[in-house]
Amino acid sequence: MELSVGQVAKRSGVAVSALHFYEKKGLIFSNRNAGNQRRYSNSVLRRVAVIKTAQQLGISLDEIKEVLATLPRERSPSREDWSEMAEIWRQDLQQRIARLQRLSESLDSCIGCGCLSLDKCGLRNPDDVMGKKDSGGVLLRALEE
Repeated sequence: MELSVGQVAKRSGVAVSALHFYEKKGLIFSNRNAGNQRRYSNSVLRRVAVIKTAQQLGISLDEIKEVLATLPRERSPSREDWSEMAEIWRQDLQQRIARLQRLSESLDSCIGCGCLSLDKCGLRNPDDVMGKKDSGGVLLRALEE
């Protein structure tokens, strides 16, 4: 059974415009009928559910597309597929959680100094490689010489 874009939108709770966007991004696929209208297989409903769930986890559409590209287009993602996707995304989530914990721990020092110093603050100016060498004015003068 094939579904119209309106039927997919209603059953998935996703706007028609979002479905068109997902299709343009290569996340979902449709066929065209004789009247050139989009028609989706039932499997698109599971794909849309996976996309929406992954987005809630903070997974980018590019990352979602990369994982969905490993699955056959003509069938719904299975439990096994989901387990594999979840493992990939779990690693990403754990890395982000660790980063957020480090940021949280750095927050106290910013509150303590209150300056949000551009040359010292790890939150306002993270990974400032040049700042470790000297301040901006000194570095600019060195470039001019």
